[in-house]
Amino acid sequence: MKIAILCASGKAGKAIAKEALERNLELTCFVRNSSKMSEFSSKAKIIQKDLFELDTKDLIHFDAIIDAFGEWENLNLHKKHIEFLSKILQGSNSKLFVVGGAGSLYMDKSHTIRLMDTPTFPKEYLSIAKAAAEVLDFLRNEQGFKWVYVSPAADFIPELPKSHHYKIIGEQFEVNANNESKIGYDDYASAMIDIILNPNYENTRIGVIGL
Repeated sequence: MKIAILCASGKAGKAIAKEALERNLELTCFVRNSSKMSEFSSKAKIIQKDLFELDTKDLIHFDAIIDAFGEWENLNLHKKHIEFLSKILQGSNSKLFVVGGAGSLYMDKSHTIRLMDTPTFPKEYLSIAKAAAEVLDFLRNEQGFKWVYVSPAADFIPELPKSHHYKIIGEQFEVNANNESKIGYDDYASAMIDIILNPNYENTRIGVIGL
């Protein structure tokens, strides 16, 4: 399987790159600054190219494309980047896997109330949650290519050690046996590769929590 990671030099991108290589997958990483990926240069193909400079031919040969885009300041880029990817992926046989947000997970079986709609959702994360949710809303109306949006747990923790204990859930918010919604980047990366290797996930949003 040929896999590409977009914006691969971020924390999530690097965690997923490491996991993909550990599973002997053929990996290409697209980054704005290739020097940030020196630890992967002997095992993966590193291409220095901004996401907004990509075109159809850059991505045509991949089975899976992982969108690890992240932006905390110019939040309009979340919607802008998925609109751009949609244009260059129309008619593609590749499947796009998006590193999403937890704020759009549903709190009820009727799927009307989202985590970010609840009064206890941290106000400092509301803007980024809304931006990530816009990406999901855009994808739900997408018919030109296959996609999967993967929400992490509410607490998405870079430094949490890999436990190998996680659960792939649906669209509804869940907690573990300790009443926690958390996952480390390394376990999320492992779950992401599990999801990529499972052909049954298509045009859907799913979540991942640590156990």
